[in-house]
Amino acid sequence: MIAKTLIQCTASAALALAFAVHAALPANDADIDVHVLQNGNRITVDVNMPVQATAMETWKVVTDYDNMAKFVSNLQASRIVEQIDNRLVVMQKGKASRGPLSFSFENVREILLAPPTEIRSRLISGDLESSEFITRVVDHGDSAQIVNHGEFIPKVWVPPIVGPAVIEAETRKQFRELRDEIMRRKAKTAAGRP
Repeated sequence: MIAKTLIQCTASAALALAFAVHAALPANDADIDVHVLQNGNRITVDVNMPVQATAMETWKVVTDYDNMAKFVSNLQASRIVEQIDNRLVVMQKGKASRGPLSFSFENVREILLAPPTEIRSRLISGDLESSEFITRVVDHGDSAQIVNHGEFIPKVWVPPIVGPAVIEAETRKQFRELRDEIMRRKAKTAAGRP
């Protein structure tokens, strides 16, 4: 998933970028817990994020694949290409950037929904060798929690240190944008607007 431009970074530029990524995190990301672990070519990502909205309000946004490109900034396109009951096939295309580095991605995933608590995602085709994620929406009454665990194997080499740092920053940004959209829709509903 990491583009050739990322691979061609020098060691000093990579270290500088890793420090810059962490220094540039917005304050409203502080409660989004993201851990990225690289073990050879396998990348493991774990996310834990509180949301001050109900589980159903949260579920509606995290499963809104047809509109996701409108509120997740690194997506250029996202759409459901097939749906049979709670099984979806979703195509997503986008571009992620951090400083001078950028990479494009395109994938097709099978999504299995267990409303309103669990989403299982598996790569069918795309820019990765393999990818499997489980996202859970935990109901706490007036609030919810998103817990995400995934593992993927890129088709390209991911440089140690900077690769996981960039993946962590992009993941945190995506989840912040999801939460921002959940809160935007919640506020809109509370104001009585359609």
